[in-house]
Amino acid sequence: MNGGVPLKNTTEKLSIIPLGGLGEIGKNMTVFRYGDDIVVMDSGLAFPEDDMLGIDLVIPDMSYLVENKDKVRAVVITHGHEDHIGSLFYLLRQMDVPVYGSKLALGLVEGRLKEYHVSDHNLIPVEAGEKIQIGAFEIGFIRVNHSIADAFGISFKTPVGTVVHTGDFKIDQTPVDGKMTDLHRFAELGDEGVLVMMSDSTNAERPGYTKSERTVSEALDVHFSEAKGRIILTTFASNVPRLQQAIDSACRYGRKVALLGRSMVNVVAKATELGYMQVPDGVIIEPNEISRYPENRILILTTGSQGEPMAALSRLANKSHRSVELNRGDTVLIAATPIPGNARSVGRIVDALMKLGADVVYEKSEGIHVSGHASQEELKLMLNLIRPKYMIPVHGEFRMLKAHERLATEVGVPKENIFIGENGAVFEFTADSGKIAGKVASGKIFIDGLGVGDVGNIVIRDRRQLSQDGVFIVVVTLDKERGCVLDGPDIVSRGFVYVRDAEALIGEAKKIVRTVLARSENGPITEWAPLKNAIRDAVGKFLFAKTGRKPMILPIIVDI
Repeated sequence: MNGGVPLKNTTEKLSIIPLGGLGEIGKNMTVFRYGDDIVVMDSGLAFPEDDMLGIDLVIPDMSYLVENKDKVRAVVITHGHEDHIGSLFYLLRQMDVPVYGSKLALGLVEGRLKEYHVSDHNLIPVEAGEKIQIGAFEIGFIRVNHSIADAFGISFKTPVGTVVHTGDFKIDQTPVDGKMTDLHRFAELGDEGVLVMMSDSTNAERPGYTKSERTVSEALDVHFSEAKGRIILTTFASNVPRLQQAIDSACRYGRKVALLGRSMVNVVAKATELGYMQVPDGVIIEPNEISRYPENRILILTTGSQGEPMAALSRLANKSHRSVELNRGDTVLIAATPIPGNARSVGRIVDALMKLGADVVYEKSEGIHVSGHASQEELKLMLNLIRPKYMIPVHGEFRMLKAHERLATEVGVPKENIFIGENGAVFEFTADSGKIAGKVASGKIFIDGLGVGDVGNIVIRDRRQLSQDGVFIVVVTLDKERGCVLDGPDIVSRGFVYVRDAEALIGEAKKIVRTVLARSENGPITEWAPLKNAIRDAVGKFLFAKTGRKPMILPIIVDI
């Protein structure tokens, strides 16, 4: 429990700064800084919540890294899920640094970089068990089980002690690829002494152990044996072990496999190319070939397990897919659980699929999905192996972090040595001390189309107001020199009231505008802003008094 022997001069302090993934699920990014050396772990994204209207993706605020980019030595990747690699493109656009990760994770990154014309020359593959020196950090990559192949926990040996980050993990005794979490290496690090442990909190509220991924194969076989028509299975495209098991079941039951969704096609191609998947020749067919085979000889693997409106499963549900149409009697297997914020969207998709006559299997009790994250007993085992001096629960919402804190105290970590913080917090350590020492800029950057960060909280607020109460536009033509009204006011309402059904209300609103304008008809008008504000305030108060609603009011003044 001594935190390891300091390696050299310890006048500097070690700073650990989460920029994403703390108090939330998604957009994972953590900064490790010692002196002038910065190493970034992961660069992920999150999917928008229901109230983030029109937003495509959410990424971490990287301004701290941009301000210190001359000190950033490298990026290390734990695994290839989008919530860990999805914003790497945006980071590499702003700095030219090496990126270390598994072959699969970097293979998925490479495709995204090519798509956006960003060089992939700095991608450096590493293997589990490998160690690299980056500035003041000796970094080790440790094999862990997760819902994607080649996931890593990562150790950081620093001059003040060792930090161990478990990455997203579970302890699977029968993994699909036969490669277990390297408990021996975690125990070795614990014996050497660990200053700080950072550990996955996603399932910290869930008692017991997480089931093995291999149990999914048994459940799939049951559904494959019972299905009379086509089987449509949706899961995260990056869940390579799940895809392999689905293809294995298809082969056992004589089904051809069609892939829907760009990410599904890309992941299967890259995983097969790199040897992470084994797909017999002739099993994969193109979507336009589906009609050539009997319905009981088809498996369709598709994206859309989170109810994404533009994903292939959503298009099947709303009958807008260009090459495949859902048939009555199809079996749809949703082999994933909704991440926070997506449950309502997934529910709508399930309803739509059922209305079209599909047999939809989506309950966790059906066994077609198991979590990739450790439950309480596995988390306690990892804590006992590593035996840290200080502990930071990560990768989870606040209640999950608190649940992990309780587990840590149960196995002997003093409560005062467990730090629960938030994104932007600076966790500062020496060989003998630890504390939260301040805060750096952090937050959410919204991606809307090609725009990065040009949509902020004010724009989102305006979109919410428009979606809730609509817009009320007042158009007036004025002679600015004489200060007199030449035409109007005219009223345009969108999403507030239908003008033809609210003529009395519109008429009264026009009178309110004329009253405001009459006060201004006393000579030349030097500025439009005060007049617009006066119209906005007067009309806003009137409409709220009459309707109890607050539409966005847009005064438009035409100067002739």
